Amino acid sequence: MIRELAERARARLAEIAKGNRDGALLAMAQLLEARWEEVLRANREDLEEAERAGLSRAKLDRLALRDKDLKTLVEGLHQIAALPDPLGRIEGLSKRPNGLRVGRMRVPLGLIGFIYEARPGATVEAVAVALKAGNAMLLRGGKEAFRSNQALVALWREALGEAGLPEEAVTLVPTTDREAILEMCRLELLDLLIPRGGEELIRLVQKEARVPVLAHAKGVNHLYVDEKADLDMALRLALNGKVQRPAVCNALEAVLVHEGVAPLFLPRLEEAMAAHGVELRACPRALSLLPRAVPASAEEWDQEYLDLILRVKVVAGLEEALAHIARYGSRHTEAICTEDPKAAWRFLEEVDASLVLWNASTRFNDGFQLGLGAEIGISTSKLHAYGPMGPLELTTTKWIALGEGQERG
Repeated sequence: MIRELAERARARLAEIAKGNRDGALLAMAQLLEARWEEVLRANREDLEEAERAGLSRAKLDRLALRDKDLKTLVEGLHQIAALPDPLGRIEGLSKRPNGLRVGRMRVPLGLIGFIYEARPGATVEAVAVALKAGNAMLLRGGKEAFRSNQALVALWREALGEAGLPEEAVTLVPTTDREAILEMCRLELLDLLIPRGGEELIRLVQKEARVPVLAHAKGVNHLYVDEKADLDMALRLALNGKVQRPAVCNALEAVLVHEGVAPLFLPRLEEAMAAHGVELRACPRALSLLPRAVPASAEEWDQEYLDLILRVKVVAGLEEALAHIARYGSRHTEAICTEDPKAAWRFLEEVDASLVLWNASTRFNDGFQLGLGAEIGISTSKLHAYGPMGPLELTTTKWIALGEGQERG
């Protein structure tokens, strides 16, 4: 069944790349605004069943669609449609001594398999990014979001029809059986496989896949509060990173505090976090300054909580902060708060993460926030993308050569 769906999609790839892709994105934006209540109704049914099944608070948060999500999704679709077309560009065109002109042309990756959990919003964002780049999408969503995904894919197919594009550009696998994941992993008709979900899902796909995989690891994200930090700003960044939406991959999981400012900063941090119900787990040096905190175990420094829990560590300075992040970070998102440009630039240059920030919240590691309109995921590997993946990251290049009858001697 999945093979047949993939074959139908592959047969229409050329039409998708040449068609009115921006028109489909704008049609989808209009359909979302006109039929949002249908989507919410399906989502409420998914949420009710997920609650009965005892889904975790973090997954329920990712599953839920809200009225405010409509504005974000519609704005994202408009932003992506307004981006320059990534296809057909010729890059690095140069003339060889024999007169042959050679360069690289941007082309779609082709058929992308997308395996994801609990995030119906991704059914809009991921498809929009892939479609802008001329790709077809084979979607396998989680069982907890099946009704929501069906409703959204139905709108996508309607939007594709309005734009004169083949419906095969967006296909939802009509089963939530786990075997479907393994079948997609072994489906060599796919040009790329992107898993987006928990660590267990990503490891499974990476282990079983017979095609290239683009994935992101868990978000073990740190904020380093330097000795020259604006402590009011540092407190705001810590709160925003942890509290605004704790169940997402760019949420803050640990704060590293320079020993010179720890006595001033940590009591304020504890009071502010307690007001939002955040539990602090601290190193021995921090515990003496945090009477309500509990000790952090040695095993949890590389843990992604996705909950109202925050680790705190006092460090001797930038060197120790860099070493800690190198050991425990997941190459997702790292931030420094400081008024010292020298320390900031060293942090920006040396920290290995898909987004490194100076005086800004970790919550900005997001395609929408970084000007891509949306993202299909955040890659923490480096081949061939690093960070939020927009339309350009879902293309590749092929060589082209423009001649005048040249022959090789």
